[in-house]
Amino acid sequence: MAEPTLLQSCVREVCCGTGVKIVEPANVYECTLGDDCFVGPFTEIQRGVIIGARSKVQSHSFVCELVTIGEDCVVAHGVMFVNDTFRSGGPARGRRDLWRSTTIGNRVSIGSHATILPVNICDDVVIGAGAVVTRDITTPGTYAGNPACLLRPLPSRAGFAIDQGRA
Repeated sequence: MAEPTLLQSCVREVCCGTGVKIVEPANVYECTLGDDCFVGPFTEIQRGVIIGARSKVQSHSFVCELVTIGEDCVVAHGVMFVNDTFRSGGPARGRRDLWRSTTIGNRVSIGSHATILPVNICDDVVIGAGAVVTRDITTPGTYAGNPACLLRPLPSRAGFAIDQGRA
């Protein structure tokens, strides 16, 4: 019987801003983490990923290549990003030309166990726990379900700031 090749999880070749915290064990490599980012344990963040300042990726999440996450975002426990849409009827098997990218705006919160397919999500969005995002989200709001649908729009940040000033 053959012996397996054992690979260790590691943090390597990460371009970090100041105040970044990574809880081990984590597999974080060849990516960029902005100032004050947090990465929880049992998380994988692959090469080329960019995560903006003050964003948090909680435990057991998977952020694959071709994903960009904005500033002040929360990726809750067990969130999965997908870059292979099986366009050829099966896995791309190394054909990176079949992969698609994902861009997450600023101030986006993604609930536990959500799945994010290759999409663009605008600023100021809340994705409910367990949601499956299959299409671009262009309107700020709260989304949930499979496929994720708009439950309610969020007020504009400008209006929110004005309301907060009167409180």
